[in-house]
Amino acid sequence: MAGTSPAMTKASLMSDKSPSQTPGERVAKVIARAGLASRREAESWIAAGRVSVNGAVISSPALNVTPSDRIAVDDTPLRAHERTRLFLYHKPRGLVTTHSDPEGRDTIFRALPKGLPRLISIGRLDINTEGLLLLTNDGGLARILELPATGWLRRYRVRALGRVRQEALDRLRGGIKIQGIHYGPIEATLDREQGANVWLTFGIREGKNREVRKVLETLGLKVNRLIRAAFGPFELGDLDDGAVKEVETPEMRAKLGDQIIADAGVDFEAPLFVEERKAPPRHSRAKLETRETESKSRPSVKSGPRSGARGRDDKKKFRRRDRTGGPRPKYPKPRE
Repeated sequence: MAGTSPAMTKASLMSDKSPSQTPGERVAKVIARAGLASRREAESWIAAGRVSVNGAVISSPALNVTPSDRIAVDDTPLRAHERTRLFLYHKPRGLVTTHSDPEGRDTIFRALPKGLPRLISIGRLDINTEGLLLLTNDGGLARILELPATGWLRRYRVRALGRVRQEALDRLRGGIKIQGIHYGPIEATLDREQGANVWLTFGIREGKNREVRKVLETLGLKVNRLIRAAFGPFELGDLDDGAVKEVETPEMRAKLGDQIIADAGVDFEAPLFVEERKAPPRHSRAKLETRETESKSRPSVKSGPRSGARGRDDKKKFRRRDRTGGPRPKYPKPRE
């Protein structure tokens, strides 16, 4: 094949074979498992010409790769495969669930503590919803847990303006159709009345866009606070705002179950990825030492209100107030 590079030849030959004839895994699945994106996003990157295999840009996700193949995204080599990890995150209100926002709003990934691996969210919470969000470095696991067919219950604590009777909530168990969109069975319980508001426990299994708010609007209720308390077997508990907690491997095995582990291709045997800190070049280190010497020789100057206040301002940024007064509500366990 004159004029064709060996790398391009290999990629072309692999793409001509069916998945059953070619060893390895689909390239989009490998990218997703590396935690860079979901499998669907990886496929869009391939279509855009951002992915190469063994030096050759590919245009179709119908390509199997093996550990010996060299995969790069935007000319950056894919890092070594890492053990599947799962994190519980208490998302504050006011953050969007995305890596970048075209409107310039704050995102959860910019607010996460330092030192975490590259993570993707399992589903989303809108900007005004707070509570439990699952994060993982495994795109295959994220895809499986997002599917409505998985059937995991998402449980919310809801404060809404208005009044409703339990009988009206019970009718939601058969599902409801709103503006041509069908919402599946809903488990809703009236917990208490508080001033002009009611507190509800709301359980859904599909998680369609703004589902809780839209369903309650049909009952004459206006949601003014929405907290996700649980996603399947994982619960928010007493996790503080903005805090992250890793789920240990034995707990993951027990709560995910054998079927999900098999379907998602979860890997508990791969090593943990540790990002090595590279020492700065010699000239950079010399400049740094010079700056440190100069700063020590200069008298310290306080910057007025900015000095020592930044941390407090950052805390105020996501501080929430319960406008109904009284202590913040707990997250009670669902009624049996």
